[in-house]
Amino acid sequence: MSESVSEAEIAGSAEIAGRGEPPAGSHAPPEPAFDPAAPAPLNLPRTPTGDAEVDARLARLADADHLATDGHVEVYEDVHRGLRDALTALDGRPGPPVPSPSYEQSRS
Repeated sequence: MSESVSEAEIAGSAEIAGRGEPPAGSHAPPEPAFDPAAPAPLNLPRTPTGDAEVDARLARLADADHLATDGHVEVYEDVHRGLRDALTALDGRPGPPVPSPSYEQSRS
């Protein structure tokens, strides 16, 4: 079952292969319709917390979806700083008055 192939056909195939082009009659894999290395949104659901400031910070995370990986750090640090500030602000807000210890003792 040997087939006769001329040296010219072999040389032509080698030239085509050297250029990265598939030989005639072969099927090359299709090019992807998108760049797999390009940033792509993760489309993670973000459940609202009910606190407008916290929700705004969490929504900022979506900005990282459109950036290359090296741009994520800036977004994450900004969100972290904002959430930390929101938590710190909770400590500064006046809460309900704390009963004095004498009040608790007099109820017993």
